[in-house]
Amino acid sequence: MRMNELLNENPIIAAVKDFDSLQEALESNINIIFILFGDILSVSEISKKIRDKNKIGILHIDLVEGLSSKDVSIKFIKNNTYFNGIISTKANVIKSAKLHGLIEIQRFFIFDTISLNNSKSHIISECDAIEILPGVIPKVIKKIENCTNKPIVVGGLIDNKEDVISALSAGATSVSSSKNSIWKV
Repeated sequence: MRMNELLNENPIIAAVKDFDSLQEALESNINIIFILFGDILSVSEISKKIRDKNKIGILHIDLVEGLSSKDVSIKFIKNNTYFNGIISTKANVIKSAKLHGLIEIQRFFIFDTISLNNSKSHIISECDAIEILPGVIPKVIKKIENCTNKPIVVGGLIDNKEDVISALSAGATSVSSSKNSIWKV
């Protein structure tokens, strides 16, 4: 299934920061889980739990202790876990993940006009989707949407149903949130 279709069918994504929230996500109706924690010793176990529940696991590789932004880390994820893809702010990591057949989500933090303009000019063709943080700035979502044909995931500071609707209305394809109340929207 193509990434755009996958995100369109799953507009809410669980973003989990610990084992307790992972367990909640596994027991929820959410189909895509972003993993924002872990270390080199735990990522295989985490990925297996997700796979065993027939869910899609995407690892934010920049947040995993013991992994680097080198190609060997992507090979490790591909060969030793069940993750379907990775999230990273680093272009070289995205490119490596593409070569190894993983889903790649390029993450951008947008906090001013300079970071917005830099983000627009640094979107790489290899990524399957873009993630923008924070996700509560509809004007920024629209500007990014206007400069790319990639699906857009937004996250960060999404507190309620209105934030979800606002982000999706502005052009986001999906919303990631660590708040389990959002997972039920």
